[in-house]
Amino acid sequence: MKLSTVLATAAATTTTAIVGSIASRDSDSRWFRKLRKPGFQPPAEVFPIVWTALYADIAVTSAVAIDEYTGAADYEGRRKYITALATNLVLNASWSWVFFKWHRLMPSTLVAAALAVSTADLTRRTAEASPAAGAALAPYSAWTAFATVLTGRITKLNR
Repeated sequence: MKLSTVLATAAATTTTAIVGSIASRDSDSRWFRKLRKPGFQPPAEVFPIVWTALYADIAVTSAVAIDEYTGAADYEGRRKYITALATNLVLNASWSWVFFKWHRLMPSTLVAAALAVSTADLTRRTAEASPAAGAALAPYSAWTAFATVLTGRITKLNR
């Protein structure tokens, strides 16, 4: 993995985290506290820990994948991977805005679902480039699938 590649992917994931966290400041708002939540909602303290680990995971595994595509001279695969990564990170940051800032429950469920699909695709593409990196990215797929279920349940509880 080249330093320049991991610095680029780290910058992209850090930007995503910052943009999402701006909207997530409302996670302790009166609106959020009044929402009915399912029993499987993790404690608030879990989210920053999980997301920090996942953003680091995305940065490293994506750098590995991009360098593998580049090393194999598969520039089309590299281009498609970078496009998939960018799409994923936009969806990732968008969810916080739709849910926390704009209080749109059903649309946030749809964004979460789109993010889960995008993450599964990114994990597949990562595994094609490097099976070990793909396996390392699998927790991100699991977490976004869980987030979709959680968001959907919150939506249903608060109709």
